[in-house]
Amino acid sequence: MSNLGNKHSMISIRRAYEDPSEDDGYRVLVDRLWPRGRSKESLKLDHWARELAPTDELRKWFAHDPQHWEVFKQRYRSELTEVEKLRQMQLLLVNAAGRPITLVYGAKDEQHNQAVVLREVMSKLHLR
Repeated sequence: MSNLGNKHSMISIRRAYEDPSEDDGYRVLVDRLWPRGRSKESLKLDHWARELAPTDELRKWFAHDPQHWEVFKQRYRSELTEVEKLRQMQLLLVNAAGRPITLVYGAKDEQHNQAVVLREVMSKLHLR
């Protein structure tokens, strides 16, 4: 979890298959695809930011293969520098209104997924 200071939101990540917590604050699904077997009610989302997920091409290439992790991080960070994606990240920070932000993802691998990269990018963006 990243502590971003005074009025800044903390950004954490949580699997879509874990129960939501009262401490999650503003919950945002960051997958392009809806997590299998999960209902809207069970996820308790505030927003679905599918536009911030990796492109289908990158997602399929990565296939959650840890051997592709370093290249995936570079390519995904590059995608996140697009003006529209930067605007979407800023909007999430604004909409959270100082509450913690929880980036929700469906992948089984808790260390090698897009939410890890997105949290890092958003944390740096927020500190500017």
